[in-house]
Amino acid sequence: MKSDLLKMALILGLLSCVGPFAIDMYLPALPVMAEEFGVPAAASQYTLMSFFIAFGVCQLFYGPAADMFGRKPPLYFGLFLFLLASLGCALAPTIEWLIGLRFLQGVGAAAVMSIPRAIIRDRYTGTEATRLMTTVMLVISISPMLAPLVGSILITPFGWPSVFYAVALATIASLLLIHFALPETLPESQRASIRLDSMLSAFRILFRDAFFMGMTLIGGMGMASFFSFLSIAAFLYTDHYGLTPTQFSLAFALNALGFFIASQFAANLCERFGGVALVRWAVVGFAASALLNLAVILSGWDQFSVLVLLLLIGNGFLGLIVPTSMVLSLDHHGPIAGTAAALGGTLQMMLGVVAIGVVSTAFDGGPLVLVASIGTCSFLAVLLSFLTLRQAPESVAT
Repeated sequence: MKSDLLKMALILGLLSCVGPFAIDMYLPALPVMAEEFGVPAAASQYTLMSFFIAFGVCQLFYGPAADMFGRKPPLYFGLFLFLLASLGCALAPTIEWLIGLRFLQGVGAAAVMSIPRAIIRDRYTGTEATRLMTTVMLVISISPMLAPLVGSILITPFGWPSVFYAVALATIASLLLIHFALPETLPESQRASIRLDSMLSAFRILFRDAFFMGMTLIGGMGMASFFSFLSIAAFLYTDHYGLTPTQFSLAFALNALGFFIASQFAANLCERFGGVALVRWAVVGFAASALLNLAVILSGWDQFSVLVLLLLIGNGFLGLIVPTSMVLSLDHHGPIAGTAAALGGTLQMMLGVVAIGVVSTAFDGGPLVLVASIGTCSFLAVLLSFLTLRQAPESVAT
């Protein structure tokens, strides 16, 4: 990889880790927080839902703002708000306060979800964009491998508030990184006019683009399946399978390993077979692993090692689907890349919120709800791929 491509990947990857760290690092603390606040497990899961709702919806504002004001000013605003909310979370006296402050955290974190995608589109397209996106995903995928472990190490001696103090320190580092290392990639001459009708026009273009919507929703099904896992993994692994917080963190990291490894092959496979073909066959592989996992649980064979192995394989296919579908969805929307990235991120986050709500409500302590949710997401992804990939624009059809 070229040195400038690697440098940009590291910068964007580290920035993009802020949001996932705010999610993954405190997952081991969910059962502890529920007990400390004296609330049921579902109440602590609402802290995830409130974060994701804000994280998803607010991308709709950061995307157009990044097209109008440049990429860096909205990043500064979002991270500064995220910093203040993180400190507030650490001091939250009740679960209600924590839910509200997590919402504000999500408002700030939305900036580092959508804008890095637009920055990639500013500089690169095609295979180079896929290579950069997968390298960013490589950095991001380290987060679910390390964050829960770091969280469990902090929680045991210092309590769950220490997680949010650690996130605040990471946010300060991100602000310094933006100021000193990240160039502005959208010149003033290319910025959109500050007009409501321009923003609405961009949204109309995107909603009417069947290929953009299809690729976004295919990636969204993968995200929804992962959010299903996020919402109940701590309770399933610790209560049902008897893992300690540290063992849960290690098992969680193992689940991310498939995504981590597979994403590194996405650019080469895309270059050899084409992005459309790669997504088509990766979706089929994802569905096969998910439905096999469901069949195993329905047969009554509830083995932790089998569950983790099939989740590992499924996440491997997601490592091909998610970055490739992101690049394909943005490929022919360069002039409105910020808005396109924001809308795509919002739709995917909202699918994740729905998945969290359904899974958290239906969860009965066992693995069936989880594997059924992932199986449903995989089936819908296959259906969407059949409907969408036939309509690929000529520029991305190879």
